[in-house]
Amino acid sequence: MPLQPPLDEHDHVAGPFDAPLELVMYGDFQCPYCAASQSIVRRVRERLDGRLRFVFRHLPLTEVHPDAERAAEAAEAASLQGSFWEMHDALYANGGRFSDADLLALADRIGLDPDRFRADLASGAPAARVARDADAARANGIASTPAFFVNGVHHTEAFDARSLVDALTSVRPAAD
Repeated sequence: MPLQPPLDEHDHVAGPFDAPLELVMYGDFQCPYCAASQSIVRRVRERLDGRLRFVFRHLPLTEVHPDAERAAEAAEAASLQGSFWEMHDALYANGGRFSDADLLALADRIGLDPDRFRADLASGAPAARVARDADAARANGIASTPAFFVNGVHHTEAFDARSLVDALTSVRPAAD
């Protein structure tokens, strides 16, 4: 089953949108395995620079990570100021500490307008965006993180850098 929904203008994409290779990660900012996977994803992105679009979608596992949803909403609030990837990186680097004070400190650290950040968090728009991704993850049969789709196909094998690069360069894109 190919990735659903397919990528669109609402997705968070690093790299050329029209790149021939695609790696989609469903992640949870409080998941230690997702945090550990960041260095792996970085190596994959470096090896395939210019040929890969990396996409991040949210799947906060609130039953085991109680602050993950709030962290995902913070990433979306940062996105409204054009700083999704900066907040993405800051959240993973923060070791799972996501109190309101922690999130405001991260917003300040990456240069966001703090009043707008608070207002955007309170607006409900970030929560709706996170819910969209989580609903899509469940529709794709994803229940744990990190979960990867390689060229539109759910990747169930190892996700070390070499395995992901090999999969990306050998798996044909899924038909729409």
